[in-house]
Amino acid sequence: MLNIIVIAAIVLILVILFAIYRVSSLVDIIKGESHNKVSSANGFQGTLMLLFLIFGLIGGFYYSFGGLDDDFILPVASEHGVVTDKLFWWTMGITGFVFVVTQIFLFGFAWKYQHRENQVAYYYPHNNKLETIWTIIPAIVLAILVFTGWKAWVDITGESPEGSEVVEIMGYQYAWAVRYPGADSKLGEYDYRKIDATNQMGIDFADRASFDDFIPREIHVPKGKPVLFKIRARDVIHSVYQPHFRLQMNAVPGMPTQFWFVPTKSTADMQAETKNPDFQYELVCNKICGKGHFAMRYIIVVDEPEDYKKWFDSQEPWLKQNADYLTEVPANLRESASIVAGIELPEVDFSNGIISSGSK
Repeated sequence: MLNIIVIAAIVLILVILFAIYRVSSLVDIIKGESHNKVSSANGFQGTLMLLFLIFGLIGGFYYSFGGLDDDFILPVASEHGVVTDKLFWWTMGITGFVFVVTQIFLFGFAWKYQHRENQVAYYYPHNNKLETIWTIIPAIVLAILVFTGWKAWVDITGESPEGSEVVEIMGYQYAWAVRYPGADSKLGEYDYRKIDATNQMGIDFADRASFDDFIPREIHVPKGKPVLFKIRARDVIHSVYQPHFRLQMNAVPGMPTQFWFVPTKSTADMQAETKNPDFQYELVCNKICGKGHFAMRYIIVVDEPEDYKKWFDSQEPWLKQNADYLTEVPANLRESASIVAGIELPEVDFSNGIISSGSK
């Protein structure tokens, strides 16, 4: 309702100003001054330029920053997020300052050098010193901003620290699939040709490391430890987006990407900070990837390290939950795979390469 009132007030002010301008023009006609080289409306319009500058800057900054903490800025919950926010506000401060200065010159010149009787323009075609100053200074400032941004980007997309928790995330229309390495801390290989209705991630069981990999219903990560997201897509471009971690990385078919970060606030910490007991970190798609784009939502839980370990240890290998897929394991590795995955050997008939309780 308030927005409607503000818009109506602005429209009304514009109508009033237009009416004043028309009245001023009619007065010039009545006085016989309409054929003068400089209309009295010229000064009026110059004054309007100054008023537009003043109220435009005040209104623009109030609209952009009024209630910013409550409505726009989300609490930061990762180490690199602090760096990202700092870079953002440095950029905002510098560009904002330049914007204000240039607008003052723009509207100030329009008022100061408005057309007046007997006023002749000064011919000022070129100034090498001025050209050099306003070329070199912006170039240096932009180079510093670009370098600091590049450094932060290279850090979070480069090699993750040793001992990082690894999570593979795959986007597809219209959901996320997530896979963790098991106790061996090694994520198994995948092959798009292995993808089917059950093995949606295309896990390749020819790789020993895949025997204990597991696929949970939600993402869990430990607070205070580095986490590496290994990202890919199955069909079109998706985007892994989590604003509290200041995390965004495209999931591109055929081109795996990665992003590592260190969570600094558990889900419980954030619930207390936001005073919202129902708060949950959410992984969403930040690309309009099709008509079901809205459904690409996945819960992220940030645990205390000891709680994360309990959760991790409680997960069952995907192969144990889908024992039929032992037929996908090379014959010489099936016994090893059943042991690693925790499948009871009596349930498995290796002689004919199928599972005794039924085959895939």
